[in-house]
Amino acid sequence: MSKPKHPRGLADSEAQAVTFNIRVSPRKLNLVAAMIRGKKAQDAVAQLTFSKRRIAGTVKKTLESAIANAENNHSLDVDRLVVSRAEVGRASVMKRFHARGRGKSSTIEKWFSHLKIVVAEQVVAEAAEAQEAA
Repeated sequence: MSKPKHPRGLADSEAQAVTFNIRVSPRKLNLVAAMIRGKKAQDAVAQLTFSKRRIAGTVKKTLESAIANAENNHSLDVDRLVVSRAEVGRASVMKRFHARGRGKSSTIEKWFSHLKIVVAEQVVAEAAEAQEAA
């Protein structure tokens, strides 16, 4: 016998993509993630395309993966997708040695991060428009 199947944690109108161990500090990654939270998926992709931040390319890849998951795995409409969540988590920290004066040393910490992007199909606006039209 196998273990019981893990229930799906997301709603039927949501899809996600996760990237682990990104070589950037969570603080810097959260600045980029904050740019796209709550925006339409296509607007978020456009904003990440022209962002000057180094990590924006990795965030864009993850967002495009979430959009593809929504379209292919969950049959959601791509034009109505919104970035509902962009969560940044802390991963491991590499510690490196740096020689200092008088024979001393100090550590350099190289942070890693996790990124989870959840896109949801926006149906609330259409319901409101239908009520106004009636």
